[in-house]
Amino acid sequence: MRNRLVGTYVLLLCMVLLALELPLAIALTNRETERVVADRLADATRFASLAAPALRSGELESLTDELRSYHDLYGIATMVVDQDQRVLSVFGDPVTGADGAIRGALAGRQVSSPSTVWPWQSLPLVVAVPVSDGGAVLGSVLTASPTGPNRRWVVVTWAELGLGGLAAVAACVLTAHRLAGWVLRPVTRLDAAAHEIAAGSTDARVQPGLGPPELRRLSVSFNEMADAVASSLERQRSFVAHASHQLRNPLTVLRLRIEDLGGRLADDSARDDHTVALAETDRFADVLDGLLALARAERGQHQVSLVDAATVARDRVAAWQPLVARRDISLVTELPSDPLPACAVATALDQSLDALIDNALKFTPAGGRVEVSAAELSGGVAIRVRDTGPGMTDEQCRRATERFWRAADTQNVDGAGLGLSIVAALIEASGGRFTLAPADGGGLEATIWLPGGKLTPK
Repeated sequence: MRNRLVGTYVLLLCMVLLALELPLAIALTNRETERVVADRLADATRFASLAAPALRSGELESLTDELRSYHDLYGIATMVVDQDQRVLSVFGDPVTGADGAIRGALAGRQVSSPSTVWPWQSLPLVVAVPVSDGGAVLGSVLTASPTGPNRRWVVVTWAELGLGGLAAVAACVLTAHRLAGWVLRPVTRLDAAAHEIAAGSTDARVQPGLGPPELRRLSVSFNEMADAVASSLERQRSFVAHASHQLRNPLTVLRLRIEDLGGRLADDSARDDHTVALAETDRFADVLDGLLALARAERGQHQVSLVDAATVARDRVAAWQPLVARRDISLVTELPSDPLPACAVATALDQSLDALIDNALKFTPAGGRVEVSAAELSGGVAIRVRDTGPGMTDEQCRRATERFWRAADTQNVDGAGLGLSIVAALIEASGGRFTLAPADGGGLEATIWLPGGKLTPK
């Protein structure tokens, strides 16, 4: 943003300089041309006054002596012609293209050409004046001046104007850069703080007292808003954690009392209701455990450490093998023998794999297959859990990480609807990504990506 703002300032200044310096350069060139033309016209007029009696009498010696001395002193070519355009005297190089000027002078006008001495034109400055006597034009006096010195003066003047413009642009760039930095510094810090808060750093704030008054007020308002949001989130998480924890004790007492009632029930229908009540208390306990885990996963900053993703995945698969054997499901791995170092919050990968394998086993029918694989990907490690269950649609995959969300056809499956939410929170706290997608050939594929690292030998 600073570069764009400085560029705008410089562009406006360049437009102003062009609007001012171009007319000034043209005006200075015209003034120099007018000065030279006036000087040459004065010389030619004096020679014309000398030529009038000479042309009447036919005695041109004194006139030619004046013209010779003028040429020798100034290097300006001269020419005298009579009214029949016959050349009577010439000193210096022949003047080409002077016929128009001579005809104009013989018509009684003072003629000069070119009208402006431009640096890129090397033609001489031609001035012609009529020789008159008693109102009759007897001939014409013409001078042809080299314009090299005048053109050099114009070039030097233009160069000075250009250097002055460049100095103004340089001063503008320096001033605009500092001004833009002063104006945009609060905006830059505000942008950085907003990104830090979006990344989970709720303690990021903007330093107050920087920039113009409007941005100072914006910084104060942003900090107040960030404080309110952080306080609200902390109160929410604390409430969830405390409420879940406080409900554990009465829930435990309630379950014990329900268990005690089981021995006093003789009716089969009452015993069935008793079994359902116990199952509901267990489900309630699972919900509380999930809320506690989610609150811990979302609370504050976490210490990230390096783990061997391949070893963790191999251990978790081994831990689930007894349940896999009872359900007649094939749980296989595709893991490299070499370590796969990844950055993750402590136990985040363990808990995430447990939740994903548990989900896969719940929805995979007997005789099905669950595959756990890990490999390096895009500078990190990708761990995938794929099953051959019914899978989910793209819309269901998008909503699956919402808290307490359950698909319409899975309402009778055990669970609180918090497992995938906890996985997403843990992986996000680790700086990774968690995605769900329909697997090729049916089923569901859950992918965890964690940033890579380097394991140090113990």
